[in-house]
Amino acid sequence: MLIEAIDLHRVYRMGENEVHALRGVTFGIERGEFVSIIGPSGSGKSTLMHIMGCLDRPTSGSYILDGTPIEGLDDRRLSRLRNRKVGFVFQSFNLIQQLNVVENVEVPLVYMEMDRHERRERALQMLEAVGLGHRSQHRPNELSGGENQRVAIARALVTDPDLILADEPTGNLDTKTGHEIMELLKRLHEQGKTLIMVTHDLEKAKWSSRFIHMKDGKILHDFRDTDGTDIVGMFYESTMEQETQ
Repeated sequence: MLIEAIDLHRVYRMGENEVHALRGVTFGIERGEFVSIIGPSGSGKSTLMHIMGCLDRPTSGSYILDGTPIEGLDDRRLSRLRNRKVGFVFQSFNLIQQLNVVENVEVPLVYMEMDRHERRERALQMLEAVGLGHRSQHRPNELSGGENQRVAIARALVTDPDLILADEPTGNLDTKTGHEIMELLKRLHEQGKTLIMVTHDLEKAKWSSRFIHMKDGKILHDFRDTDGTDIVGMFYESTMEQETQ
């Protein structure tokens, strides 16, 4: 089991008010799965992604990443775990405009204190893998949106993480480019990467083999495609049943 989440709660305090972003979330994710987490704004899916990526901690409950419980880890150890185990792909790319493409891809390796020559070689290999070896010396503002997202994917892969977290990875892209990025993510999954994608787009969720539907900080549905089942169709049917009850 790569991920174990047990009775996760996350409470944010805003002045005298409390916002319950997660309300007792429990699930597990095996290595090699491709999971979509979907839900409306405020459902808790982004909060859950932040905890899975060790960017945040639960208020209560247990989160275990590849056998390591994050409770009790200080910030430095949590950062090291995140850097070694997780690669992030964001909707807004989060590239550093002052750096060229290969330097952006190298950033996680800098935090790993890797030798300069080795990290340059590995970054170039990742750029070749996503089809951007010829753009390594360009800056992000010289690239298209799809190319920037490919750079972000190369950066996510450069540490050879166990887990890739993608937060609305096609949200800022046109339909054709978004489809190309989804094809790239699908190929990574087929190569054995564990991929978790947060999205509000059911069409994008169809690319995954498991579908977690969240609402009001809870998991409402958890469908798996084990035999070619239309998991999005199952979601629609379950939603319709709830609305008619």
